[in-house]
Amino acid sequence: MPSSKDYLAFVLDQLSLLHPISYRMMLGEYLLYYQGKIVGGIYDDRLLVKPTDAAKKMMPDAPLETPYEGAKPMLLVEEIDDREFLKDLFDATVNELPDPKKP
Repeated sequence: MPSSKDYLAFVLDQLSLLHPISYRMMLGEYLLYYQGKIVGGIYDDRLLVKPTDAAKKMMPDAPLETPYEGAKPMLLVEEIDDREFLKDLFDATVNELPDPKKP
């Protein structure tokens, strides 16, 4: 089931403390970019982030969920209503991700 545009709009609003945040639609789901890096995505109306050490530390009880069949598991973000938490989570996570590959 593809994610809804309403859920995308809600998540982007919750992430409004972050700059620059952007997204790209892929197969009915949305990849989320922060500082030019893919930090997570919206899959089946769920916010998932890459399981970095920082993200695991901030969400020690977060379940690992697969965004789609054959994909690597990601952490489910359940604190979706807490903008400050989301800002801190994305800031911590992006710092542990490699820089994007140059074309």
